[in-house]
Amino acid sequence: MKIESLRRLRGPNVYLSRPAVVARLHLGALTGVETSDVTGFTERLLRALPGLAEHHCAAGSPGGFVSRLRNGTYFGHVTEHVTIELSQLIGRDVSFGRTLGAGEPGSYDVIVECPVDESPESRVPGELLEAAVDLVLATHDGVAGGTPADRLAELAALAEREATGPSTRAIIAAARRRGIPVERFDDLSLVRLGWGTRRRMAWAAMTDRTGGVGIDIAGDKQVTRRLLGEAGIPVAPGGAARTPEAAAALLAALGAPVVVKPRHGRQGRNVALGLTTADEIRAAFAAAGGDVVVERQLDGRDYRVLVVAGAVVAAAERIAAHVVGDGLATVAELVGRENADPRRGVGHSRVLTRLEFGPRAARMLQDQDLTPQSVPARGATVWLHDCANLSAGGTSRDVTDQVHPDVTRLCQRVASLVGLDIAGIDLRLPDIAVPLPPAGEQPSAAGVIEVNAVPGLRMHLAPVRGRARDVGDAIVRAMFPGGSDGRIPTVAVTGTNGKTTVTRLTAHLLGGGGRRVGATTTDGVYVDGRAVFLADATGPRSAQMVLGDPQVEVAVLETARGGLLRRGLGYDWSDVGVITNITADHLGQDGLDSIEDLAHVKALVAERVRDGGTLILNADDPWVRSLAARPRVRADRKRLVWFGLDPADPVITGHLARGATAYVLQDGWLVQATGARRTPLVRLAEVPGAYGGAALHAAANALAAIAAARALGARPETVVDRLAEFEPSVDNPGRGTLMRLGDVSVFLDYAHNPAALATTLRTLHRLWGADRCVATVTLPGDRRDDLLAASAQVLADGVTRAVLYDDQDLRGRRPGEVSALVEREMRLRRPQLRAIRADGYREAVDTALGLAAPGEVVLVVYERWAPMRDYLAGLGAVPAGSAPVIPVAPALRATPHLSRGLVTGAPVGSGRVTDLGHS
Repeated sequence: MKIESLRRLRGPNVYLSRPAVVARLHLGALTGVETSDVTGFTERLLRALPGLAEHHCAAGSPGGFVSRLRNGTYFGHVTEHVTIELSQLIGRDVSFGRTLGAGEPGSYDVIVECPVDESPESRVPGELLEAAVDLVLATHDGVAGGTPADRLAELAALAEREATGPSTRAIIAAARRRGIPVERFDDLSLVRLGWGTRRRMAWAAMTDRTGGVGIDIAGDKQVTRRLLGEAGIPVAPGGAARTPEAAAALLAALGAPVVVKPRHGRQGRNVALGLTTADEIRAAFAAAGGDVVVERQLDGRDYRVLVVAGAVVAAAERIAAHVVGDGLATVAELVGRENADPRRGVGHSRVLTRLEFGPRAARMLQDQDLTPQSVPARGATVWLHDCANLSAGGTSRDVTDQVHPDVTRLCQRVASLVGLDIAGIDLRLPDIAVPLPPAGEQPSAAGVIEVNAVPGLRMHLAPVRGRARDVGDAIVRAMFPGGSDGRIPTVAVTGTNGKTTVTRLTAHLLGGGGRRVGATTTDGVYVDGRAVFLADATGPRSAQMVLGDPQVEVAVLETARGGLLRRGLGYDWSDVGVITNITADHLGQDGLDSIEDLAHVKALVAERVRDGGTLILNADDPWVRSLAARPRVRADRKRLVWFGLDPADPVITGHLARGATAYVLQDGWLVQATGARRTPLVRLAEVPGAYGGAALHAAANALAAIAAARALGARPETVVDRLAEFEPSVDNPGRGTLMRLGDVSVFLDYAHNPAALATTLRTLHRLWGADRCVATVTLPGDRRDDLLAASAQVLADGVTRAVLYDDQDLRGRRPGEVSALVEREMRLRRPQLRAIRADGYREAVDTALGLAAPGEVVLVVYERWAPMRDYLAGLGAVPAGSAPVIPVAPALRATPHLSRGLVTGAPVGSGRVTDLGHS
């Protein structure tokens, strides 16, 4: 048994709404073997992992998995549950798993949930799955025990290293409670909150509006104390020193005791307190690196006050690392007990830091006449550090409700003077609850000792004593005032055919009025109409490229099957979801064996339309119609809008009878219908790319795009004006693009499945007639043979001459295999057909042009748009606009195999938006 591949679903997916990992597992020699076939397996596994006894199975109750083990289940299913249990043992809060057959005997996909904030690049899921496989195999082989403790410890340490720290975790949790989208960058504490123009960035307790000048000021302790001191803020007397002699001179001038700290230090490292002699000063100077600040040590307690956006949101007393004796345990034993507290970890990974027996602790014990083996009296406090930082093992006590107004005003002034939106201000005060001494009096009694530009939040989130403060929420509220959820209007478009055109057209319609629209499409990512990334950009990474762009005001995301299955969605919720159609394509790939499987995948876009959002469905497509009834789509919580070419369709008429909205083709017009009200928008003959009404699919695409734009508030007149400005050859290249080469028309399209080819050929028949079409066609090699055969049959019905060639990317096929299959199927369908096979697209185009007579059309189905466009341009082809070479009218005749006819009727109105009233 082994893991053959691993992929991460970074967003909502067909299995669950959270991230997951999918492991392709091959059972090898365990293929067909059930747990009940292996004597003692269940008992050995439960001894190794007792927690499995509580596992549910499917919709069952606790103990359901054990029943399955005893009654017999396959080892892929066992691996799933063991992975979940190991995850929980190392502190990963996951519970979902599923195991599905992957087609071949012994091959399974094991799907296991991942924590929402785990890095998409995390190694932990793969390591856990490997550990689970090893444990299952060992248990099968009769090896006692389970996963070794040291391996579990390594996995736990890896998970902790990759996890966000408490500060970032608090900000993420607060953002998620507000519905703000969160995207984490790798295994860093850098997170993006929100989308587009509302996007904000945070790195722990630092935001994208934390000023660089403020950071530099706070990072230089001498500059900070001078700036504050000159503004009348009480600070400890002192100065900077770059030589041991200068540091010793400051001791003499200030009087003991003094503090020596690195001028640019952080987290209390190499800070020396209570120094009284020149020798101590020299030693501290060397330890601090030779550039120090020497200050008189102020009396009082250590406090940290957190200021966010000018408001004091939390305050804590910091208490240096210590243990309290019980009269029985040694100091070392007391430290061990304290470190057993699960809140303590290495560095900043947990809310408290482990206590360490370093040189500083040894000196502290020596000063108290103690050693690690001493037994302190009951109630005696043993200090292990003189610095109160939590990073040095310190703890905190919440004092937020005790802060005196004088201290509040002081801290607000300090944050403003330094120029920080988030500031942690360290003070030494006798008591934070009492008024501050008058300015200039008792200089050793109170003062600011440090300002932190990226303050840790741990002491406020989980104080050892007192109330926890949700400072993450305070930061998020400051970043997103007024209750903003940080989102921009978002449209997601999916379907088998037409989704690229609908995406481009929707983006164009929404781009009026100066709004910057970001769009992902099959051929690239576009912002404000300009390409920023050229590739097949219909997956989650491309979606994040748009949503993460701070210039984007509206997002329109083409969302394809491949990205959905292999990586999940690139967003959590959309405002508008559009499903164009669902027809046979990609079957046999990624576990899709039927159109029903394909519909299940496409339904994800419908499911992830937010409550109150708009779901736009094609009433002409039976599979799309079926989505509205799916429980997970929850259509009753969304605004459902239909579009279609038949206004008399019962789905549409019933919908309108309930007072709802649909977009239909009626009497030669694209019409918005709401209840009994009809608003004509544009004549069918004037729809860009409709070729005077011959391309009915262009009308369907336009209806879908108009519905999406209107759902986001675009006004009808704006939609009409923008639609008139849409130039297919420029704004939608390669989708029904017409060119002229001498006296021959060339019609280019990416039709690559039976439905798309049939639709394109119907258009050409209406324009030129069935006997005046030549085709040069390539089809993708990763399509199943029966789909290729169906495409070949459509071609045979639609043309009399065809030139066939293979994609450059053979997608697993042998050279010439696809074109040979298509030729064979075409000849079986239509023996008199003239079919020629060519070597590459250049030879195919040249051959097809040679077969075409003057006034005829050559349909060019391409693999990649740019090379085909450039080659035709090199031959002298030029854009032909929307008018074919021959008049349209003579060609508007039915063809026996392909034509569905036109919706006709007298046009109404003058082309402007008018109200037809009741019908």
